[in-house]
Amino acid sequence: MNTRRTGGPAALRWSRAKWRNALLQVLILAAAIAGALWLARNTAANLDERGIAVGWGFLSRPGYFPISQSVLPYSASDTIGWAFAVGLANTLLMSVLIVVLSTVLGFALALARRSSKVLVAGLAAAVVDVLRNTPVIVQLLFWYSLVTLGLPDIHRALHPIAGVFLSNRGVYLPALKIDGPAVPVRLVWLGLAAGALLAGSASILRPGRRRILLYAAALAWAIAALIWATVGLSVGLRPPRLEHVNFIGGLQLSPEFAAMALGLVLYSSVYVGEIIRGGIEAVPKGQWEAGLSLGLTRSQTLRLLILPQAFRTIIPPLTSQYINVVKNTTLALVVGYPDISFVAASAISETGQAVECVVILMAVFLLISLLAAAGMNTLNRKFALPSR
Repeated sequence: MNTRRTGGPAALRWSRAKWRNALLQVLILAAAIAGALWLARNTAANLDERGIAVGWGFLSRPGYFPISQSVLPYSASDTIGWAFAVGLANTLLMSVLIVVLSTVLGFALALARRSSKVLVAGLAAAVVDVLRNTPVIVQLLFWYSLVTLGLPDIHRALHPIAGVFLSNRGVYLPALKIDGPAVPVRLVWLGLAAGALLAGSASILRPGRRRILLYAAALAWAIAALIWATVGLSVGLRPPRLEHVNFIGGLQLSPEFAAMALGLVLYSSVYVGEIIRGGIEAVPKGQWEAGLSLGLTRSQTLRLLILPQAFRTIIPPLTSQYINVVKNTTLALVVGYPDISFVAASAISETGQAVECVVILMAVFLLISLLAAAGMNTLNRKFALPSR
């Protein structure tokens, strides 16, 4: 009677290696947990020794610090939690603006670097070399001094088009304003923003889960519309007007905002341009010749044939650059633009609860970076070569 052996020395060695690897991973995990617990206990003991309170109750206390410019309505008597929401809105506004403008300008720089005209290619190369090899903080300070010293004072403000004024105190534009009680207006803004965030996040999920987020976005917008209809809010376009020593009404883009936007857009565009140029040059030259032989112009060949292939090379490094754009907005402290890092610094000065404020900052930027990476990865999969 034959018996079949189910194991041998090789199987025994494999089993031992598997258990050894599992034990090693458990020990590493235990060491990480122990280190985190030791750090938490040590931090709590040091804070208690210095008489610093620990907890999240400070978020419901009034901040009593000003925010010079905000997308959402804000006053110094609002809570610190709402101040963080206002700072987050400012950070998102700055990040989206920089990403969009640096992509457009970077694409133009990439084409200029590849131009057959020596002067155009040389100027583009000089711009790239200067901006890429100069510290971004120095560039922000340069643009801030240029904005504050290069524009006229408030009484001699430039007036290029109707409703727009330029001065050393900033740029003044017509603003869309919702009139009504403060709390309903704030809830409407939150509902609109939450709906937009949920709808945007839905694009990075699978169809089944995407439907859930779209329903949630529709619910947020429906709640905002219900509040609007119940309270009877009104909306209008408010142009700025000069009264005595300053403009009132409208939307003010402060010199800090202008310096941040200008400095980071130019700084980011050179990196985006080099990424796009590298992706275009990675496409074989034969693809250009094939497009031209079919009767396409160079611009049509670039748009229809080269760029779809170049995106496979462009998107992965471009994802890292977009995440760096979000993280670079923390340099707003240098010029005083009130983003979420500015709010965190003000809250730390007001309450002394540095650990909680830094944790909020880390969690916010981690979430934004993960969402940006997930969205770009979804876009990358659409351009990836199909595989069996």
